[in-house]
Amino acid sequence: MSPLLEVKNLKKYFPVTSGFFKRVIGYYKAVDGVDIRINAGETFGLVGESGCGKTTIGKSILRLIEPTSGEITLDGKDIRAMESKELRLERKNMQIIFQDPYGSLHPRMTIENIIAEPLKKHGITKGAECNKKVVEILSTVGLSKKDLRKYPYEFSGGQRQRIAIARALSVNPKLIICDEPVSALDVSIQAQILTLMKELQREFKIAYLFIAHGMPVIRHISKNVGVMYLGKMVEFADCDTLFDNCLHPYTTALISAIPEPDPDLEKHRIILHGEVPNLMNPPKGCLFNTRCPKRIEKCEQTEPLLKKVGENHYVACHLVESQVSIIN
Repeated sequence: MSPLLEVKNLKKYFPVTSGFFKRVIGYYKAVDGVDIRINAGETFGLVGESGCGKTTIGKSILRLIEPTSGEITLDGKDIRAMESKELRLERKNMQIIFQDPYGSLHPRMTIENIIAEPLKKHGITKGAECNKKVVEILSTVGLSKKDLRKYPYEFSGGQRQRIAIARALSVNPKLIICDEPVSALDVSIQAQILTLMKELQREFKIAYLFIAHGMPVIRHISKNVGVMYLGKMVEFADCDTLFDNCLHPYTTALISAIPEPDPDLEKHRIILHGEVPNLMNPPKGCLFNTRCPKRIEKCEQTEPLLKKVGENHYVACHLVESQVSIIN
């Protein structure tokens, strides 16, 4: 089956300038050669520390920022080859839910206008039919007709995120980029929003690229998971394999940080020491070698490539690669 979204060797380099004439002195490699495949109706979780390039990937896929290079295909269409008019028409098939439910909704627009705007922009419906459609969408996310004339400040954080989801759903997209949609919410509200998103996915067959910091959130909603570190994907696997048999030292450290609900249960927490490299002047070899507790000499000399180590399981690590070679 052909994937709905296929991203190959995606790169986004931001120029760094200096002086009065803004001379380019180098490039910040925010995303450096990432591949992603998402099937219709599935969720791909993207996890990693702040600054690892997760949000940049999402925005590059939608061309909210222009990628430096790489291929982006949505339902067989080359997104990077599209001119501005064609891209605007295609945008109804790919939407985004932003992290901040307080900043992503226009404070001077009513909820009715916020949700109706994309319907009108894409010429999907208008007039009384548009109003009826808005009410249906609000009902789908757990809000009612009496909320139509309210403004964003009159809602709680969870309700605002429901409104953001409703806006994304209004044009019946095939793909939604979810940029940390629950990170600003209380844990109980997070659970409600995640449950809602899974129900909507089953009903409308939407694919999600779900970006998050929290490993428990990723585990709850994802089918496949990619772990990012400083612009590169260091491990990829289906969700169960990643959490039950992660191999990269960075992934292991992330999973060890998941809190246990039982206060009497002792858990070994892996603390990463050392400095996070500056991507303007990255270290030779593996980018993680400055913090890796298991690094070997080869890690400081040669950059590891993402290689298959099992069924639907890929890791970029010299130590793992050598262990797999010995087993085979």
